[in-house]
Amino acid sequence: MTLALQVRHRFGGFALDVDVAAPPGVTVLFGPSGSGKTTLVNAVAGLLRPDSGRIAVGDWTLLDTGAGHCLPPHRRRIGYVFQEGRLFPHLSVRQNLAYGRWFAPRDSRPESLDRVVELLGIGHLLRRRPGTLSGGEKSRVAIGRALLAAPRLILADEPLAALDEARKAEILPYFERLRDEVSVPILYVSHASAEVARLATTVIALREGRVVAMGSPARVLGDVAAVGVRDIASVLRARVSAHHADGLSELATAAGPLLLPRVPEAPGTQIRVRIAANEVILAREAPSGLSALNVLRGTIAEIRPGRGPAALVVLAMGEERLSARVTRRSVAALGLAPGQTCHAILKSVAVAPADIGSGRHMPGDADA
Repeated sequence: MTLALQVRHRFGGFALDVDVAAPPGVTVLFGPSGSGKTTLVNAVAGLLRPDSGRIAVGDWTLLDTGAGHCLPPHRRRIGYVFQEGRLFPHLSVRQNLAYGRWFAPRDSRPESLDRVVELLGIGHLLRRRPGTLSGGEKSRVAIGRALLAAPRLILADEPLAALDEARKAEILPYFERLRDEVSVPILYVSHASAEVARLATTVIALREGRVVAMGSPARVLGDVAAVGVRDIASVLRARVSAHHADGLSELATAAGPLLLPRVPEAPGTQIRVRIAANEVILAREAPSGLSALNVLRGTIAEIRPGRGPAALVVLAMGEERLSARVTRRSVAALGLAPGQTCHAILKSVAVAPADIGSGRHMPGDADA
């Protein structure tokens, strides 16, 4: 279902002005603190009535100020997943899940309890109280409670922000399963590009209340206006080819094989890989005698000089794009120019486990 967000609101010295329509899947609101993400989410949830706008999920209209239509929060059919989980401490996990189901309309078809428990891997937690759960377990239960309310939309407002890296790694695969296996659209708020690369179907980048970029993760995370030059990254489609005895996994990409520390997916699985531009080294000729195992061949599509000493070199590799952040001195010394063949060098250990995720439902730039 298409998510339509047309919201204008002004308070104090801040003005939010958004007019976008996102396709089904996970729509990520991405940007720094103060960019308007939470204000927009609050408008969707009905916790804030904007000055003007229209918000709809498919044919379900939540707000239309022009028509004088504004559903109250409890009638918006939204499942809200907070940072802290916000479970009832005096109830068991099973009872917390049942509380969500209590809000499902009688004429709806909510997910079955067994299906939600299996999807989120929480069967062994059903008798426990929230005080005995880890942060990641609480998050999974909170997601389950939201699903059992038969929502038309799930809002997730930085749900991983309060978790450490280990708990984030635990919960991210479950959000990927939601994206791939549940038909409910998700509006997800984040300022972490690794989360965006792994989860997003569509990214809406906000700055100072305005949309500065919108599209696929590959497009937006490669846009300087959206992420800033220091955080530029590429998102490549890949397929797991093989697992080797030395602990490395071999991936097939449009630019050639990529060796990374072992990934948990089986051979044949489609995945996405986020590669930070700062981690890529360029060479005009195919190098040899390096400890770095990955050399990907491409054609220079463009070179974007920065305001300082850096430049961004974008390589075309079939339909994929790989960005490298190097100095302008290096560009001059190598004589780099658009149209030239170039080799991108990447250490296997430069890609963290958090940068690798499920590749299902990953749109190309043409889809966004």
